[in-house]
Amino acid sequence: MASKKAPGRSTPKGISMIQAMRIFPHDAAAEQWFIRVRWPQGPQCPHCGAGSRRVQSGAKHKTMPFRCRACRKRFSVRSGTVMQHSNLGCQVWAMAIYLFMTSLKSVSSMKLHSDLKIAPNSAWHLSHRIRAALCQEGTGFAGPLEVDETYLGGKRRNMPNAVRKQLTGRGPVGKTAVVGAKDRATNQVAAKAVPATDKQTLQGFVQDHADRQATEYTDEAGACETLPSRSGPCSSAATAARSTSSARSIWTARCRSSPAGTTCASRTPST
Repeated sequence: MASKKAPGRSTPKGISMIQAMRIFPHDAAAEQWFIRVRWPQGPQCPHCGAGSRRVQSGAKHKTMPFRCRACRKRFSVRSGTVMQHSNLGCQVWAMAIYLFMTSLKSVSSMKLHSDLKIAPNSAWHLSHRIRAALCQEGTGFAGPLEVDETYLGGKRRNMPNAVRKQLTGRGPVGKTAVVGAKDRATNQVAAKAVPATDKQTLQGFVQDHADRQATEYTDEAGACETLPSRSGPCSSAATAARSTSSARSIWTARCRSSPAGTTCASRTPST
């Protein structure tokens, strides 16, 4: 008799750590994988754009196995990418990307230093280069999308006395305002640190990251009430919280991955 899945249980998509190690057993296998992913139709010159017919493969060079017959320049799969000028092997890059893609709470540089057995400064540069590649600007969200803002920053009691004396008031004083949007259809996320949470700033962020005809769901924030494609005012605080629950999950994951002493103060709709 076939066993049934437990209620609410699902099998995550993707590959396991064991499968990843089998795909990238050494640097040569990882390099060939990068070549297949970057150039499915064959190597192309990143300098002049010449096709695979003008590219000579298997050149006798330690780090540049390809040579373009058009511009006579050598290159590798690293050329023109975040891996360029890096002394780390392709296997380290592939496993670091895998850890970033499968982690729910991001990956710290110290975690990469421990798991990949590389120097701490190399792990720090590696993590920042991967994040820079993931932050490339794309097209606007087609929607529907949820928009929410929060405040990030350390706890006041952990700050030096000189800094605490300059902070007057309560609530988000001394914290950084961050606004984010999440597309319900694709689950893609866009977030940005902003100087203020006024109408001009928040609506400008939405207009930069959403199509004109996209429907936006927000909470009871007054700065978002006049958005052209807003779904409509929320009847209660509970309705507002439900309409932006997916966007609020961005801050939840961010807070769980933050070091001790860091707080996330998401604004809760007033009742």
